[in-house]
Amino acid sequence: MNNFNKKSLGKNFLIDKNIINKILNLISIKNKNIIEIGPGKGALTDEILKKKPKSLISIEKDNLLSKELQIKYKKNKTVKTLNKDFLKFNLEKLKIKKSIVIGNLPYNISSQILVKIIRNNKWPPHFTDIVLMFQKELGEKILGEYQSNNYGRISILTNFRLQAVKKFYVSSNCFFPRPKVDSIVIHFKPKKKVNFIIKDLKNLEKVTNILFSNKRKMINKNIKKILNNNEIQMIRELDLQLRPSEIKPEIYYRIAELYEMR
Repeated sequence: MNNFNKKSLGKNFLIDKNIINKILNLISIKNKNIIEIGPGKGALTDEILKKKPKSLISIEKDNLLSKELQIKYKKNKTVKTLNKDFLKFNLEKLKIKKSIVIGNLPYNISSQILVKIIRNNKWPPHFTDIVLMFQKELGEKILGEYQSNNYGRISILTNFRLQAVKKFYVSSNCFFPRPKVDSIVIHFKPKKKVNFIIKDLKNLEKVTNILFSNKRKMINKNIKKILNNNEIQMIRELDLQLRPSEIKPEIYYRIAELYEMR
């Protein structure tokens, strides 16, 4: 089986060098510690190495691709290839300070990968920058601002801990096999100061999940699945006649805070 055509992991290989360089020009790589998610055939990896990083850890789930990468970079002491599923991998165990997380993500798990990064227990985390590629539609939802059509659960979660600093679109022609959709690259920086204390991000996920389960309905019924009447009254800005998409991110964070304190 030709692994280059393997689609079981939702992987489309980036083959356009101009786009690869555009991605890498978003950040300074020289003497930095790089963590690459899903390196595939190593097209991005090759260009990262040309920019002289201090270290490069590649995390590749596919067994065959991982073996190929290990052989390819066998003589390069800068590179370490891990045959691991990133979604099951403990990123915090690496303890690599001032690292940069980068990846052309498989479309089918890209939102899960982003949420896993946001869930990091230590915050601010060890990494200073995150550069990831998403399917265009998902990327726009991640960046969705309050009161825009793209505003929703994923943008509320992302906005809690990350700030998007740059973005650009990538045509489907830049990949093989060619996907049916265009992509977007987003450069995030972790927010050093978070104004709300939510110890476990899963609580914010639960709050948004419950309230967005009926997108077109007012939150007055669903909010009672999360908070009691006294707790609801503690949030002065909360209007129970609003729909989930009409509520500011800060109010979701406050709801999650109160829910966690129960």
